[in-house]
Amino acid sequence: MKQTIWLVRKTLITTFKNYRNWVVYLLLPVIGIVLASLMFANSSTSALYIGIVNQDGEQSLTKDAISFVDNLDNVSTEIISESEMNERLVAGELDAVFIFPDGFASTLSSGNPQNVRIVSIQGQAVTSYVKSYFNMWIARIAAIGDVAQGEEDFRVLYEQYNESDFQLSTVQIEDQSVSNSMSKQSIGYLLILMMFSAVSLSGIMIKEKENRTYQRLLCAPVTGNMYTASNMIVNMLVMMLQIGVTLLVMMVFFQMSPGISAWLLFIVLMFFALVAVSLSLMIVALADNSMKANAWQTLIIIPTSLLAGCMFPVEVMPTYMQSIAEFLPQYWLLETIGQLQEGSMLSDVLLNLVILLAFALMFFLIAAYKFSRSRELKTFY
Repeated sequence: MKQTIWLVRKTLITTFKNYRNWVVYLLLPVIGIVLASLMFANSSTSALYIGIVNQDGEQSLTKDAISFVDNLDNVSTEIISESEMNERLVAGELDAVFIFPDGFASTLSSGNPQNVRIVSIQGQAVTSYVKSYFNMWIARIAAIGDVAQGEEDFRVLYEQYNESDFQLSTVQIEDQSVSNSMSKQSIGYLLILMMFSAVSLSGIMIKEKENRTYQRLLCAPVTGNMYTASNMIVNMLVMMLQIGVTLLVMMVFFQMSPGISAWLLFIVLMFFALVAVSLSLMIVALADNSMKANAWQTLIIIPTSLLAGCMFPVEVMPTYMQSIAEFLPQYWLLETIGQLQEGSMLSDVLLNLVILLAFALMFFLIAAYKFSRSRELKTFY
């Protein structure tokens, strides 16, 4: 135990006596927060501009439908002609166009409404909000049409519906989506830097093998297992420091709320720290020299981080790439944070944490096997 503590102290001193390492291990995660802030700088809620093409004339029910869309929060409507629709959509003057077909009012009052065509260059990202509320309104009016006995009966029921005296109180709540997305993306950059830092620290073993420091250490009462264990302890200490500094800067200096408690986020990130350290040991075990270790870390860390959503949200990727992401540990860490931000309890994400531990165990077993083979062949231990 005394020898292991001595090795930990030696590694920490030799690592951090170089001031450049302080920048690499502690300052770079802060730069990740800045990048995430820039990504979401213009993510504030803006109004949707909806064009209305009314082919149903002066029907009062159609006018009510148009009025409903216009009264939605953050929605502004404008009556336009069908001939100018494409030009204004392409020019970006309108986000979407609702086309009410001829006969819409009569089919709605009969309980079998014609579809209102929605045209948008930007797709579901823009129309989903308005479409969901509009479909609910259509469903309610169509239900009245289903039970009404003819047009006159529908008018009576519809007027009673409009004159209902129930009261609805509303409370404005703060939108946390942008802050949550920003903090989640900051964590994504932190994961990348944690993995690179872990490989860099584990790479000390290769460098000390190359400069014969390792062989000199074994002349002391130090075993190969002690040496590897001390490196893992140093790695975990640096990971803890990185996580702590990043959360402190993110929450205190950038006033960025992660949507969950700092201690819970710290604990979840420590699970990934185990993955990062195990992965670094696997890379070092597979590499014969520093050059190969650098190549392995670039080949593994960058592509997997891109696919897992560390650099940009995984939701913007094609479906097949999202499926690939589910086989990566970074994805499960970000998925865990996302679920906790949505209000899930720690017990709800235990499976995710078990998956992270499984990744860590897999990488560690591969590293242990390779180290044991190297010891048998006298190539490392």
